[in-house]
Amino acid sequence: MLNTIDKSKINIGVAGCSRISDKHFKAIHSFKELELVSICDLDKQTLQTHSDKYSVRSYSDLEEMLINEELDLVSICTPSGIHSSQAILCAKYGVNVITEKPMATTWDDGLKMVEACKNSNVKLFVVKQYRQLQTLKLLKKAIEDNRFGRINMVNLNVFWTRPQEYFDQASWRGSALMDGGAFMNQASHYVDLLQWLFGPVAEVGAFMSTSLDIETEDTGVLNIKWKNGTLGSMNVTMLTYPKNFEASITVIGDKGTVKIGGTAANEIQHWQFSDLKEYDSLISSVNSQTSKTLADGEGHNMYYKNIIEVFNGNESAETDGEDGLGSLEILVALNLSAKKNSIIKLPLER
Repeated sequence: MLNTIDKSKINIGVAGCSRISDKHFKAIHSFKELELVSICDLDKQTLQTHSDKYSVRSYSDLEEMLINEELDLVSICTPSGIHSSQAILCAKYGVNVITEKPMATTWDDGLKMVEACKNSNVKLFVVKQYRQLQTLKLLKKAIEDNRFGRINMVNLNVFWTRPQEYFDQASWRGSALMDGGAFMNQASHYVDLLQWLFGPVAEVGAFMSTSLDIETEDTGVLNIKWKNGTLGSMNVTMLTYPKNFEASITVIGDKGTVKIGGTAANEIQHWQFSDLKEYDSLISSVNSQTSKTLADGEGHNMYYKNIIEVFNGNESAETDGEDGLGSLEILVALNLSAKKNSIIKLPLER
């Protein structure tokens, strides 16, 4: 159970030693307040490699780890489709949860994990490290300062590359239930920006296609209408040749226009407003800092810093389960729209 703690370390277990777990391991070892106690994975070789590397106890069964270890927090880095069941299991044992994106691949699973954590009085943290990027923080500040006036149009592009070999690495990749698709997996952080930056979405309409030998979409287009009347679109593909080309966001208002581009929203490429602010001079340093954050995986470090402050009673969670449901709701709605070939209105029924 999470309360203000008086012990020197926050004991952490990591479930899933896939490639995203490396960022978690790095972040955990960056803070003296955190202690990696144990790890869990189904692959025996992967488990042994990480157990030897970090000198921690290892388990092939999550419940066994929860029973045998005194854990304050479990970081879930497993395939997306089992995040919900694993979060619910952790909650059953009174252990707080940090889960990678997406928090779940179905609306029902997302609701169940939030409810389970709430009923067990444990915290559910949903990783949204892109909110830590200085380029996007500066954009959010400009929006909060009302520098755009009325925002008339928003466009997001995610033009990345995930070849067939990527999906062939593991059977869960590209599957509907375990992976979720290009929007839900690769572009998940950018879908989160739709609500984090611009507020509640009113309705969405999507089209999707698949060229690779996978179950889910590798390409899609999304039209969005926000509750405040702003219109927007999002274009996603994993078929860009020959490598990741662009992940951008363009905001057009009657008093300002901004484009943040690069391969991961790491460059402010256009920044113009009818007024001037002192922080306008920060663009060059912000670009440099954001590129470094992405290269070094510092986004997860900053996310764990917030978790430490939450444990110590100094801050609230930057993205908790309810906040995570906001972006999951859009993801579920756009998939539903593509399947039904119709406009889906939000909010979805709980």
